Amino acid sequence: MSRKDQITNKKKRVANNVSHSNRKTKRTQEINLQTKRFFIEEQNRWIKLRVTTRSIRTISKMGVLAFARKHGYSI
Repeated sequence: MSRKDQITNKKKRVANNVSHSNRKTKRTQEINLQTKRFFIEEQNRWIKLRVTTRSIRTISKMGVLAFARKHGYSI
């Protein structure tokens, strides 16, 4: 399974390590993925998603269905 947010499709980014002498080497910035269960009240069921911590915060404010609709998914 790739390290990618299941709803927003965010994935790792490529950046540079910069040394004191200003030499640059490639590195990756991984995203903070968590597996979390969400309850959908409209459908009276639980779903398990692998999402970033930023997405978890937004889902707790908006709701799962609204957040999924915003990103083009239907659950």
